[in-house]
Amino acid sequence: MQTEVKGKIAHAVVAAVQLPSVSDVEFEASLAELRDLAKTLGFKVVHTFTQKRTAFETSAYLGPGKRVEIRDFIAGSEATDTGNTPIEMVFVDHEISPSQARNLENEVGCDVMDRTMVILGIFHRNARSRAARAQVEIARLGYMAPRLREMAKLAGPQGRQRSGTGGRGAGESHTELDKRKIRDRIAELQQEIAAMDVERKTQRSRRQERQGLANVALVGYTNAGKSTLMRALTGSDVLVENKLFATLDTTVRALYPETVPHVLVSDTVGFIKNLPHGLVASFKSTLEEALDASLLLHVIDASDPGFERQLEVTDTVLAEIGAETVPRIRVFNKMDQVGDASAQAEHEAMLRARYPDCFVMSARHQADVAMLHQAIVAFFRKDLIETELFLPWSAQKLRGDIFSGCEVLEEHADAEGAFFRVRGTREVLEGLTAQLAAINNI
Repeated sequence: MQTEVKGKIAHAVVAAVQLPSVSDVEFEASLAELRDLAKTLGFKVVHTFTQKRTAFETSAYLGPGKRVEIRDFIAGSEATDTGNTPIEMVFVDHEISPSQARNLENEVGCDVMDRTMVILGIFHRNARSRAARAQVEIARLGYMAPRLREMAKLAGPQGRQRSGTGGRGAGESHTELDKRKIRDRIAELQQEIAAMDVERKTQRSRRQERQGLANVALVGYTNAGKSTLMRALTGSDVLVENKLFATLDTTVRALYPETVPHVLVSDTVGFIKNLPHGLVASFKSTLEEALDASLLLHVIDASDPGFERQLEVTDTVLAEIGAETVPRIRVFNKMDQVGDASAQAEHEAMLRARYPDCFVMSARHQADVAMLHQAIVAFFRKDLIETELFLPWSAQKLRGDIFSGCEVLEEHADAEGAFFRVRGTREVLEGLTAQLAAINNI
């Protein structure tokens, strides 16, 4: 996709119809989100066209008058003597049919992308792992499949039916063949993903078994500051970019400074309003990090006026994947971007009153991060148990396992060996006790 013209960032416009059932606040929030999506694709949105209608115009989405208005605006941007950057794309804030897109393109004289196609394009560009690329392709094929019949009509002769072999039978149309190829390819990709899921679950199981590891998953709306918080909590070099869906692949790092039990933190793909259902389904394996977690950090952009809508979207998607019962801490992030000190204090008081036990913070403030770190550790330590272990001098090779898997509260020694009073998870302590019993029985 060409996003630069003569070294300049390509310009685009956004067009949307506001239906009677959509409030002004919801409508503007959706438009702002689409503009951010366009930015992620590399476009600069220079104008937004809106229209209130009781229904979408069946032939070209927008009404005829609005189409003329957009056409004139685009034509003006192409005037060579003005030095303007021409408009390269019209982004439509709904999913539209191929015929609507083609008619709109013909009338305004510019390429058109609907909301779903924009999100698919971003996912395709940012997918890095084999699993993410396969999931994106499934979503793209699922988006194309129901449109093939209509696209065949637009294509004319290419949508015609093929004759049967030897003149017998009606044969298959190009559309039917293409649909069958898509079904076969989706089935092939699903098999690949299933195999990768088995491998991924095995890796997660090994992580959980090693030294009593605990898992925390960051979830929330895209661009809520999850990656910044991830970097602050783990001390790792995680991509932080002010773009929607800057990364799609799950990142896993250890909580830093390290604790007992050891805690792994995962950053999942961000949620978004009107995320195409095919993408929710195909990215389920990525979102399943939230299902495997013992604790969710639900990160919310406190500086966004529409944060309540973001919160609801995340809750809805978590319910769709069956993660609504996982314990969670609501983390209202980006408080440093909420006006002056007085505005921040007022906003914080409102959030704490409305969402008891929430964290109100900025991932850029070390003291805030330290408090959240303590809360995470406290969550996992509440189920720890204390016991005493005796380590004979002949079994000192297990000393490292004791210190790495437990919190050593007290240690003293005599002629026979060392005595430890330790705190740890039941699983780790039972494993150490079994190893020590085996050694003592030798």
